[in-house]
Amino acid sequence: MSRLWLCEKPSQGRDIARVLGATRKGDGCLQGQTDTVTWCFGHLLEMASPDQYGDAYKRWSLDALPILPEQWRQEVKASARKQFKVIRQLLGQATEVVIATDADREGEMIAREVLDACRYQGPVRRLWLSALDETSIRKALANLLPGDKTYPLYLAGLGRARADWLVGMNLTRAYTLLGRQAGHEGVLSVGRVQTPTLRLVVDRDRDIEAFVPKPFWEVVAQVGHPNGGFVVRWVPPETVADAEGRCVSESTARQVAQRLSGAVAAVVSVETERVREAAPLPLDLGTLQQEASRRWGMGAQEVLDCAQALYEKHKATTYPRTDCPYLPTSQLSEVAQVMAALVRSDPGIGNLVQGADPTLQSKAWNDTRITAHHAIIPTTAPCRVDAMSDSERLIYDLIRRRYLAQFYPRHEFDRTEVLIQAGEDQLKATGRQVAVVGWRCLFRKEDREPEEQVLPPLARHDQCRVIQAEVVAKKTTPPPRFTEGTLIAAMKHVARLVEDPRLKKMLKENSGIGTEATRAGIIETLLARGFLVKQKKHLVSTDTARALIDALPAPVKDPATTALWEQALDDIAQGRQDLGGFLNQQTQWVNVLVQRVQSAARSGGAGVIAQGQVANPCPACGKSLRRRKSKDGFFWGCSGYPECRQTLPDSRGKPGKKPSGAHRRNTSDHRQGADRER
Repeated sequence: MSRLWLCEKPSQGRDIARVLGATRKGDGCLQGQTDTVTWCFGHLLEMASPDQYGDAYKRWSLDALPILPEQWRQEVKASARKQFKVIRQLLGQATEVVIATDADREGEMIAREVLDACRYQGPVRRLWLSALDETSIRKALANLLPGDKTYPLYLAGLGRARADWLVGMNLTRAYTLLGRQAGHEGVLSVGRVQTPTLRLVVDRDRDIEAFVPKPFWEVVAQVGHPNGGFVVRWVPPETVADAEGRCVSESTARQVAQRLSGAVAAVVSVETERVREAAPLPLDLGTLQQEASRRWGMGAQEVLDCAQALYEKHKATTYPRTDCPYLPTSQLSEVAQVMAALVRSDPGIGNLVQGADPTLQSKAWNDTRITAHHAIIPTTAPCRVDAMSDSERLIYDLIRRRYLAQFYPRHEFDRTEVLIQAGEDQLKATGRQVAVVGWRCLFRKEDREPEEQVLPPLARHDQCRVIQAEVVAKKTTPPPRFTEGTLIAAMKHVARLVEDPRLKKMLKENSGIGTEATRAGIIETLLARGFLVKQKKHLVSTDTARALIDALPAPVKDPATTALWEQALDDIAQGRQDLGGFLNQQTQWVNVLVQRVQSAARSGGAGVIAQGQVANPCPACGKSLRRRKSKDGFFWGCSGYPECRQTLPDSRGKPGKKPSGAHRRNTSDHRQGADRER
């Protein structure tokens, strides 16, 4: 054997091996004359847990923090030991390795951490793939990259993993222990992206709860004209309007409606403009998740799983974990092949493909906007649509329609605004007349923009009559609760919430917080840990989530902190920053945050939240009470133990009013519970 190809997953390995002619089955690999293809199962290694760095960390204790490894350790996952052994043996026989994992930061890390763990020192090259159909694989095989070109991606991946470990392990232990002193049960996990994301939901929920609806009134009238009738709305004067131009005086609105009925009016102005709407760009993963959530209520992880299956299993679409909605101009030469493959895969779409004009070039074709990956589009290879699940078909259909939209004319319509005067009252009507359907024919009626009225031909000074007018009572509405789709959108566009111009720019350049590959998993984690719950399709924060957000210092929950991290990681990936320097900064930051928690715990401020109040104060000393469990059941003990030995009975999860004799006798349980904390 001379060349070993290291893939990310078995399915990916089989696709590449087929093109290489490596068809002989081996133990955890496929072999050919000169090439052997093997694979990982995602990450084969994981960061070592704190207890692997010393016995002092086996027990959760504030005094043992912070945990700052001098020599970082990784361990082979128990489920991956057999395959890791296979790869290590194959590396011992290889004269060259080609990394063929997913073409991104995490894919680079999956391969490189295995090479490092096995102490491989030979030459390395990189296969950079955007799709797994045969044509794309052959194209990539002809353009192998030198290994050192993508090595900085591995350093950035290491930086992300180690910094996440420092924050996650130290702050999760610190705030869990502080929370337990305040009476909170369970683990309060803290994460670099997870926590700012949670804050988005908590802030939104509180905005909704604090929202006070305000009434306003609209006057809507039906107007008759020789060329046809239409609907107008009264324009309230500033004296009775709020900042949004809404009438806030019911009596005024009713007086206007009364005097308008039957009134003669004159057209003051008619303005029409031709609006030309370009087709929406092809899909990146985040936009795909948002659209699928909006249209069908699909969860972010479900969409990612479908997109991954379309890429790996069906070979129907390109790499899904992309944040880029643009396409390289080099792929214009493949348009005819893609369209032919679409028809061969599903003849039912033939009329839409026929209506496309391959000579059109939308703004999607832009080499300057391409990142590591281009937009998700159909491949040049036919696929079996009948082999897809219902959800996969929905996702595939949306992807192909967004691709075809690039070859349709702009959607054009005439937008008309008419001002009408009826005595002292001004009325306004708007209308919309479609001139060119264009790309909108690709999307079903329910996916299109709401229909507006078509106004009859009108000219200035035309006379008309108000047939009837009515008052419509309305109320202002709070912001909507987050769905998985809108939360992902908020994570992508979190820059809107940041005031600092420099940080706002960073967040825009880094597409917000999280990545296309991780956002779905972050939401799943928040749900699994009980910080969020689903109410129908909406995400709602729990009391535990709110307590945690209140207790955390601003930098930990601020999306701007993540912006700084991502900028630094991008600098590492581009070779502009040193990994060691980045980790030194994170170490110092975590050390400061842990010291703050330790100080709060020593001063008896464990129960202090944003309002500066102790959640459950001890009646004896004022420090916070903590809920514990003994052989007789739950009880509440003072966080100031052993100086204060006050205990109270548990009453439906809250401290009871009077000390219980049974629980006064259980101070030994109190002490043992404290000693057992993890």
